[in-house]
Amino acid sequence: LETGTVYFGVPIFSYSDLAEATNDFSREKELGDGGFGTVYYGKLKDGREVAVKRLYDNNYRRVEQFMNEVEILTRLRHKNLVSLFGCTSRYSQGLLLVYEFVANGTVADQLHGDRAKHGLLTWPIRMNIAIETASALAYLHASDIIHRDVKTNNILLDSNFCVKVADFGLSRLFPLDVTHVSTAPQGTPGYVDPEYHQCYQLTDKSDVYSFGVVLIELISSMPAVDMNRHRHEINLANLAINKIQKCAFDELIDPCLGFESDEEVKRMTTSVAELAFLCLQQNKELRPSMEEVLAELQRIKSGKSKFEIHEEKQDDREGIKCTQPPPSPPYCDEDSLLKNMRLPSSPISVTEKWVSISSTTPNASG
Repeated sequence: LETGTVYFGVPIFSYSDLAEATNDFSREKELGDGGFGTVYYGKLKDGREVAVKRLYDNNYRRVEQFMNEVEILTRLRHKNLVSLFGCTSRYSQGLLLVYEFVANGTVADQLHGDRAKHGLLTWPIRMNIAIETASALAYLHASDIIHRDVKTNNILLDSNFCVKVADFGLSRLFPLDVTHVSTAPQGTPGYVDPEYHQCYQLTDKSDVYSFGVVLIELISSMPAVDMNRHRHEINLANLAINKIQKCAFDELIDPCLGFESDEEVKRMTTSVAELAFLCLQQNKELRPSMEEVLAELQRIKSGKSKFEIHEEKQDDREGIKCTQPPPSPPYCDEDSLLKNMRLPSSPISVTEKWVSISSTTPNASG
């Protein structure tokens, strides 16, 4: 196939055009490495800045993954998902995906990498990052897609610090008639659902666990894995669960965010920590859905109580005959919350405050 043809609704680029755009895949143009390939900065002939993902090997598994990623990305439309501009033919010299270039790098870089600067990622920006990432993941799940590699290295930021969730290199569609997909474990240490790692069973709740780690990174500024920490706290998830169970939020939340000086920051970061605690439950049945996580993050940002949200929902439904079951009460008891199962040593505030959100499908945007 030549440049200008279309495959899966995506423009096809010739290998030679992309080699030219990246200065023959020069090391100076490298943006990073992923599980399936290296990403390069490039500039197309029409002036567009792009990120070109070059897959490592042209073997069957990689070709299959390449086509899977193209099919998935061309079907998705959401303002917080990275856009796919085009790809090469599967028969070309190399398998390449061409994405929009996202200027501000990754959340990982901004939190604790080369771009980390004191005060750059303020709490309001971090809160928006959490909400926009949750929105993208809820949209994926509503589309029956599991991301499979949710981490701060796969959350990109544009020039306005708006989120673009990237790297569907590990994505798989899961059929509607099964509850899990059995496959060899893939993902990134520190983010992998412990239940998936043991049982090789993957559900959307695996993404919820990984997102829980992302939430902890956003409030703590700590990396997901740090070999310099105590051996029981090398994984950030373990460290966070330990601190939250003790209600030692001051030992978890980055003081630079204003935890001690700003009551609103203290309220929001503490609430986000409690929400992350639920996402990080070992048993996937105890974790909320991404849709519920998104709704809770939006509530935390608004400052509204569960009761106010409940009242608003009731007002919206007034005068409309509803055949669906009524929403959960604003303060459900622990048995109702956990579907007759108890959280291990959960802070009382977590179990008292959590309310299941009635199901709605996230809207695609942009």
